[in-house]
Amino acid sequence: MSGPSPLLDFFRRGEVARDVRLLAAQGGLAPRAHEQLAILTLLLEDSDSEIREAADATLKRIPIEALRAFLARPDVPHDLREFFAARGVAPGPSASDDDERPLVDTTGPEFDVPDDRVEPDRESVVQKLSRMGFTERLKAAVKGTREMRAILVRDPNKMISTAVLSSPKVTEQEAAGFARMASVSEDVLRAIGSNRAWMKNYAVVLGLTRNPKTPLAMSLNLLARLQDRDVAAVSVDRNVPEPLRVAARKKVLASSGSR
Repeated sequence: MSGPSPLLDFFRRGEVARDVRLLAAQGGLAPRAHEQLAILTLLLEDSDSEIREAADATLKRIPIEALRAFLARPDVPHDLREFFAARGVAPGPSASDDDERPLVDTTGPEFDVPDDRVEPDRESVVQKLSRMGFTERLKAAVKGTREMRAILVRDPNKMISTAVLSSPKVTEQEAAGFARMASVSEDVLRAIGSNRAWMKNYAVVLGLTRNPKTPLAMSLNLLARLQDRDVAAVSVDRNVPEPLRVAARKKVLASSGSR
């Protein structure tokens, strides 16, 4: 897995309403495979018997060969392999090279729209989302279109905004765009910064460093990864915190002094 999952963290902390837990247990919340399996196995311990039974039924619906290929991945936690071994499922002979897609998805056809397709409807995406309840907006965050994600990543509800980052559809280019947004929460920026795959992308690193909402400790650490021209730009950027600007200025002076 490329990093921590804020969506999974909500479930672990017990901060998820029953209707959302049931939705996830039924496979109706379909984040990346790692997160989905972790959530489903967690829900097997839920205090609500209906949720426990639904999670168990959903786990049994996962195609066995897809599950075995997933379990053969080197980044699958040992306790997850042990859990499925106890259920008679062993890792397959070859590992899946894709941990993005969910292993089971019962969200329904309403969000099965390619990102590049223009919606035929006249109503705006904003209007659509405004008419949705919490559960539908959460599904849209994980399964919706690129336009929906761009709006929902700024949602005032932390669970919805961070759930966007669990969408299997999010690309590195999109993550870089989110990293540049000064209108997203610190939680979203922290989650982007903890995703190892995205942090290999220079545009993501640059976006986070120059975003005034990024926690200062994170942006100071990222400064060391910037190219000289971008460090110089940060050193005169009045939108970033003063300590970051000062640190960038020192790097510029040190670099020019060593030539």
